[in-house]
Amino acid sequence: MSPPRPLRANRDFLLLWTGAGLAFVGSRISTVAYPMLVLAYTGSASDAGIVGFFANLPYLLQLAGGVLADRVDRRRLMIVCDLGRITAVATLIAALAWGRFWLPQVACVAFCDNGLAILYRIAERASVRNLVRDDDLPVALSRNEARQRGAGLIGAPIGSFLFAVARWAPFVSTLVSSLASLVSLLMIRSKFQTERVKGPRRSMTADLRAGLAWAWHQPIVRVIALLIAGSNMLFAALTLSLQYIVRNEYSSAAQAGVAIGVIFGISGVGGLLGALNAAWWTRVASLPALVIGCNVVWAVLMPLVAVVRSPAGLGALFAGMGYAGALWNVAAASYQQRVTPDELQGRLLSVAILVAYGTVPLGSMAGGFLLNAWGTAHTVLALGACMAGLAVWTALSPAIRELATAPHDLASQT
Repeated sequence: MSPPRPLRANRDFLLLWTGAGLAFVGSRISTVAYPMLVLAYTGSASDAGIVGFFANLPYLLQLAGGVLADRVDRRRLMIVCDLGRITAVATLIAALAWGRFWLPQVACVAFCDNGLAILYRIAERASVRNLVRDDDLPVALSRNEARQRGAGLIGAPIGSFLFAVARWAPFVSTLVSSLASLVSLLMIRSKFQTERVKGPRRSMTADLRAGLAWAWHQPIVRVIALLIAGSNMLFAALTLSLQYIVRNEYSSAAQAGVAIGVIFGISGVGGLLGALNAAWWTRVASLPALVIGCNVVWAVLMPLVAVVRSPAGLGALFAGMGYAGALWNVAAASYQQRVTPDELQGRLLSVAILVAYGTVPLGSMAGGFLLNAWGTAHTVLALGACMAGLAVWTALSPAIRELATAPHDLASQT
């Protein structure tokens, strides 16, 4: 097998990047459309909550998905995921086209759609290192982060617009995007993983334990995971605080909705710009400087949310935090992909996603209690103080300082 070509001429990476990008846009569209569909037919918030529960349930199963992504051919696994999503969504389109709505079917389709999308994402992320040259990895991951941010930025408005055209239209878009992803995968010739050593296959539980044990014995990986979990918990509470701030500033739900749209729109642009510039930052700054700098930026900007009230100003604050967040994601992912053996990539990615998002519900719940007890200003200031504590810990952490001399540090590869 010939070595990967430079990124600009790397046909297989470009095919994967494009196909996965379309799949991610389709996933964002359907994520927005499921609750809209339920509310349009039943008007019941509890019914929408049931569908949301089943749509998010696969996040609890992704550790098994990581094991699977390390045990089987990742390209074939992604093809199966695309075929499964196409089949599931097609059944819903057919039912809606015939004017039929059945809540259990919607919940089942949402579970399959999101579950297969999560498994696809784990396999795709684990495969990137095998499709690009080592010195192209930061740029490739930067493009992947930009693609993810872009999908989030355009997916929600496209889904809302298509739903206004026809209730089945968003799901047709999801089906078409999965079909495009399937075609791109069929055109790729490169292998998505290294050759596995022949031998007796262990149980999935044993494989999972091996992945967790490897991660636990890597101090740098462990500290990065804790920092991500802590900051995501704080941002979950901050996002809820933002909703309260906007609701209290505007008398009508329509005005509040427009303000939230403006804030998240500006924020999304900031995140996209951060992702596009991340590769440059990895060349001019050391990995410890990036990690510490991102946490300091969050600590400085977060408490300002307590005093700024204009949508443009709040959007600018969240854009700055989103810019830093994109840099942080690329830096952390680049290090993780370099130091993790290929046969453990799927498991480490699934653990990382679980740790990153597992604290989000706790952050939302804690934020709700704090808002009721202290109000928005004091809650946001408390979150800023916690973020400042994380930033100080990051700056003083021996594990973070060791990134400068780690054998697979980005600086040694650029």
